[in-house]
Parts: sequence; structure tokens; C-alpha cells
Amino acid sequence: MKLGTVLCTAIALLLSSPALAGQAFTTDDLLALEDISEPVFTPDGESVTYVVTKPGDGDVRQSDIWSVDWDSGEAKPLFADPKDDEYSPRYSADGSIMTYLRSHDGAVQIWRSGQGGEAQQVSHVPGGVWDYTLSPDGTQAVVLAETGLVQLEEGATPPPIVSTRFTQGTDSDGWVQQRRKHLFLLDFTNGETTQITHGEYDHATPAWSPDGQWIAFVSRRCEEADRHYCSDIYIARPDGSDEQRISSFAGGDADWDFESGGPQWSSDSRQLTWIRAGEEQYTWYRPFQIVTADIETGEERTPAWIDRWFYFPRWSADGKHVLALVEQDRDTWLARIDPVSGQLDYLTHGARLAYDFAVGPNGRLAVLDGDNNTPLGLRTVEATPRPLSPQNAWVAERTLATTQDVSFMSGDTEIHGLLVLPADHKPGQKHPLIVRLHGGPVYQYSHEFMADWQVYAANGYAVLGINPRGSSGRGSEFAQAQMAKWGQLDVQDISAGISHAIALGVADPDAIGVGGWSYGGILTNYMIVSDPRIKAAVSGAGMGNFLGGYGVDQYARDYELELGTPWDEPERWMALSYPFFHADRITAPTLYLCGEVDWNVPCSGSRQMHQALLSNRVPSTLVVYPGEHHGLTVPSYIRDRMERQLDWYDLYLKSKGAE
Repeated sequence: MKLGTVLCTAIALLLSSPALAGQAFTTDDLLALEDISEPVFTPDGESVTYVVTKPGDGDVRQSDIWSVDWDSGEAKPLFADPKDDEYSPRYSADGSIMTYLRSHDGAVQIWRSGQGGEAQQVSHVPGGVWDYTLSPDGTQAVVLAETGLVQLEEGATPPPIVSTRFTQGTDSDGWVQQRRKHLFLLDFTNGETTQITHGEYDHATPAWSPDGQWIAFVSRRCEEADRHYCSDIYIARPDGSDEQRISSFAGGDADWDFESGGPQWSSDSRQLTWIRAGEEQYTWYRPFQIVTADIETGEERTPAWIDRWFYFPRWSADGKHVLALVEQDRDTWLARIDPVSGQLDYLTHGARLAYDFAVGPNGRLAVLDGDNNTPLGLRTVEATPRPLSPQNAWVAERTLATTQDVSFMSGDTEIHGLLVLPADHKPGQKHPLIVRLHGGPVYQYSHEFMADWQVYAANGYAVLGINPRGSSGRGSEFAQAQMAKWGQLDVQDISAGISHAIALGVADPDAIGVGGWSYGGILTNYMIVSDPRIKAAVSGAGMGNFLGGYGVDQYARDYELELGTPWDEPERWMALSYPFFHADRITAPTLYLCGEVDWNVPCSGSRQMHQALLSNRVPSTLVVYPGEHHGLTVPSYIRDRMERQLDWYDLYLKSKGAE
């Protein structure tokens, strides 16, 4: 359930224009935020290309490609088709060719522009392109696409769904059946596509070497790969020949489930870097580390090993350093690492969350980051940083709620979090409290712009975001404290946080609400059965009966690695499912929300808990968002979720409904 970022990303979708300057932050503002992603420098280093997601025509989001000049800061859209999404920009080495992915009527293909002409579609891959890497000369691409697809004529009845694999499906793939993701070489000159990887296993994140000689990629080839974290780094010639395994670890190297980025080449094409997970039995609970490898000697290094999570390593332009994001307690910073000595120097500092970055050929760096009062945006990495992207500048004109760090004891353990108070808060004033519970569970709330928290605060609520044991940012011991112990230490920590807010005098002890999405929804179910002070709850994409989730969601592998099977460990599985089997203890009115086709945490989990509350005559409402997966993408549904949660909390925390 490592999807804590899903809610933050989803609320960055937009529907309406920002409100007037000076006003409090509203639901309209939440929907008006523009989401920035995928920054990349042009080969001359003079500008940064990036993707902006904003309102499209109708009830949809729209992704367009923008460019900003490094020196002047002038930004403009490069491709902004009102009907299609454009994203994943790539450049040839000389900058004369630019490619990108365009999604049209659900089909994703590569488009190419250059030499001043209009962009043209250059791929026609059945089932569409999942990912790709461009050759240095811009004449070819290696694409990631599916095999084993069922092609139906228009109007034909789909055949039965037949599943024989251990992995039945995922939220991104649906039913996987016999489909596999393989690499194909696409020649732009003649349009020919040739499959270059084969076998009953999957691949991801191809990367073409700067000298044009190699393709690096990730593959899962261990025995019974669906049951294990066993991804490896391979290289091969662009035609698929001379294939070699580079990584030597038995666990997860650049595993795409960890969302840590694929292998990255040094500028001389002699070295690779990537992220390595811990031993597979630790799944998400051990910090990911940087690995570098010499492709000729096979020598591997793990420079700058620290007990923190690293993300998205990339080589500096001169090949002397590795750059990566490093997660700390409530912060994520960009760092520069010497791959030989292991020396680590932070290039960004302070109460900030870095989400991505771009490396220029001339040593320039741009980071995508933000803070408590600033949404994610591009800025330069210099002695005096400058903003680059103009999106969301209007947020600075809003009257925002204040955010402060909080720390408190839960037993013998210090727990950290963030407290948001309404902008008009006065000393001694008590507010109804909403405790937000993050996803993951190995994730954390950071110094980042939380749009939904601002909306809650603008409506008179204090908001408390807690990073209980099991969260990231504080190392492996802190995260592993609740492995296979969901709903135990984290529940204690959340309850201690509620007590702390009450003791501070900012929370009304008779108006306590909780809520979250994904594992946050799961933890909500644990809280309402454990802490009678809670008077209202919102459980999004949650579950309370894990016996009912086994074989229904996408986590069979993770369950068995962390918990064992239900028949081998029945007492453990029953203990973890106590919200459902002790639902008679729940008194808090609870709103259940879920996406209709969510494979991550399916609606069955919310439906079971909703039914249990109604059977015990506890007020409950179930809301299912049609056609939506784990993260909501339809703007009107995102609006509905925000407004419906406010109405629910208002009813039970502010009005007579709480009596």
C-alpha cells in the first residue's frame, strides 16, 4: 500500500480558476493547482522542458509539455493539444529531435518533432507504448510494450478471463493473464518494430547509453518471479544481442514497484547507477540505497550508505558524482555523492520536499520541490535559487493556514508530525481536530504543500498529520517496528498524538475526527475500533478484513513475505483483521470511499466495513467512484471527495449530529 503520494498527486488535478487574491484556500483552489513533473534539460542546457497537468476539455485532466528558459525564466507551452495528453519528453544528443508520448483515445504512441516541422506520430505499437528511450541520434527508440494482448474486432464479445499466474492483476494493468512487458526496437525511418527481449518475464525502464552501444533495462527473471522481489539490471545491444546481467543482488534492483527510477548511464557509457532495496523479506521497510557498477569489470559499489531512503540517482554531467534525492525526517533533499569516497553533500536544505530533479550538460541543476506554503515547482540549484516554473504562483496571494512541527512521546518513543491551525487561530482557541493518516505504511508527511489540509483549516479545523512507527524518514528500525504488526504501535502513536493536540489546547476533545487513503484508510479502521474519543471518520480505499483481501487485491506477494499465508499464520491474519471482527466496538460514524476498479485496495474492503457498521447501527455511508482506480483522476470526483468529507466532518464534529 505504498501509495501515500496518490492523494497528493490526485488533488493537483484541476477544474476551475483560482479564487480572488487574499481569500482563504478553497476547494476551487485545490482543483486549480497545476501539477508539474518530468523535468529534463535541453541538450544545450539553456532551458528545462517539463510536463504540466491542468484542466482539459470536460471533466478530465490535461497534460502538456512546457519549456522554461534558464536565464530569463520565460516559460511557454511546447505542445498543448486540448484533446490529448503529451508527456515523457526526450531529446536527441544534438537537440535537433524531440520525442514525447501522446495519449489519444486511450492509445499511447511516440510522436517526434524537429527541424521546425510539425510533430508526427512515429510509433504504431499494438496496445500502446508504456515507456521508451530515444537513441542518441534520434532515429530509433527502444519501447516497452505488451505481448500476449487479445485483439478484438469491433463489436466482438470478449473471451473469458483466464488467470493462471500468481499475480492475477494490478491497479495499472488490470487482469494480467498471459501478458508480458517486453522491449522492442523501433526504427523511425521505416516504422519497423522488432522485439528484442523474450521469455515469460517482464521488463521495465529502458535506457540507451550515450555512446549508442547499449540498452540498460530491468528484468525479473528469477524462478517464480511473481512471488518475489528479484529484479536485475541487464544490458544488451540495441538489437537485443550480447545480453548481460549487471547486478549481482538476489533482491530488488531498480524494481519498478518501488518507484525509484531505472538504471542511469554515466556520460562516458562506462558506468550505471540505480536504487537497490533491502533483502526481499523487508519489502518496503528497509531504506533503498544507491548502487554504481562498472559494466566492463562488473565492480559494484554502494556509496554513501546511510539509514535513509534514496530515490532517482543520476550521474552528474562530468561523471564524477551521483546525484539523488535523500529522504530525512519530514524532508527530502537533493544530494551529491562521490561514488568513490562516499562523501555526501546536500544541495538543497531546510523544511522542504524535493520530488524530482534535472541534470544539465553544463553542470546546471534544477530541482522540483516545495514547502508547507508552496506547491511543487521548478527552481534552480544555485547559491541563490531562482524559481523557474510560473505555475501556481497565485498560491502566494492566498491567506494560508500556519503549519508547525510537533513532537511528543508515545511510550518510550518520540513521534513527529505536523500541525496546521486555521489562519485566524487565536491563542487559547480550540478547534475540531482532523487527524490525517498517511498511506504506505512506509511513507511520511513532509514539509510540503498539503492542499486538502489547507481546505480543512479554512473551514475551521485544526489538522494533525502524524508519522507513526512504520513511517519512512527515520531509518529502518523505526519503519520495521510495525512490520506484520499493523494497527498496533501506529495506533498507539496516533492516539498519543490526539492526546498531545488536546494538551496543547488547540483541539476540542469532544470533536475529534480521523481520515486517510490507502493504508491511511486502513489505519482509520484500526483507529475507530481502538480510540473511543473519535467522533467521525473517513476511510478512503481502506480495508479491515485482510482475510477478505487475500487474492482480491494486488498484494499476495507482499502479504506472504511479511505475514505468511492465512493457513500457515491464521492467528496473525485474524489479529490484523480486528477492525472487522470487532466492529461491534465501533461508535464513530464513518464515511467509506473507494474507486470502483481499484486493484490496489479494492472496494470490497470498504464495502465489508460499511456493512459491518450498518449491521451494528452505526451511521455509515459508502461512496464508490465509477471507473476509478486507486488514485482518483476525474476532477468532479476529486471535488466530490473533498466536499463530501467536509460535510461529513461538519455533521458529526460541528453540528448536533455529533450529539
